[in-house]
Amino acid sequence: MGAAVALLVGFMTTTSVVMRALFNTPIPGDVELTQVGIALAISLCLPVCQLRRANILVDFFTQRCSGRARQFLDGVGCWMLVLMYVLLAWRTGVGAVSVRQAGETTMILSVPMWWAYASLAPGLALAALIALTQGWRLFSGAEPAEAPEQAAFR
Repeated sequence: MGAAVALLVGFMTTTSVVMRALFNTPIPGDVELTQVGIALAISLCLPVCQLRRANILVDFFTQRCSGRARQFLDGVGCWMLVLMYVLLAWRTGVGAVSVRQAGETTMILSVPMWWAYASLAPGLALAALIALTQGWRLFSGAEPAEAPEQAAFR
């Protein structure tokens, strides 16, 4: 879903630029739609990124650690991500309620802003759930310290 949203935003931006160049009439509100669309695409891609354990790791200090120590540190990292995702989902939800109560809309299209905020929370919450599960599995020994994609490169 996130990739589809990003592709749609890219198509819209390209169309708007071409229309601006050829007819001097861009798509109204293209910047607003791009901002909301890319934020949504990112929040929808976070769960897949977490599921694949494709977050950037700086393993310089842990290269020489035992597999068990690395597994423990990866578990701690997953649970720290849970805290971050939950905090972001919570504050995004609170922001959506606040923006809805204020009646805030986009400047050009007058689209209510609360739905943009609210659409970010489910992706963040799903990423939190995935990270929680991964952390649990790492601590219980049911999941290896390295994701399959990472192990192929060592």
